[in-house]
Amino acid sequence: NFAVKNFGTFARSCGNCKTQYKRTINLSGIEATYKGNKLVGINTNYGDSATLRNITIVGDTGKKIVPCQKYIGNSTGAEPATNGSGPDGTYCKYSASDITYK
Repeated sequence: NFAVKNFGTFARSCGNCKTQYKRTINLSGIEATYKGNKLVGINTNYGDSATLRNITIVGDTGKKIVPCQKYIGNSTGAEPATNGSGPDGTYCKYSASDITYK
């Protein structure tokens, strides 16, 4: 039960910290109002996962907000490369019915 608007990335697993860990992110009951960039960012190579449920995206008629962005994290401090986006059942756990656009 949280609302966010005018955001970059709502929740992000550190992609370039010196010490890395597997992270599990659960988002439920979120209302995200455009403009925004990504709801969640995770590092697939560290086994991170994100579960999205009951997400409402408001005012994003072009569906520009990325619900779940995958990255290849590192411990060197370099900006991590992207590794796809969208539901996959392993890293980004959600279905189209979990996200409502208004």
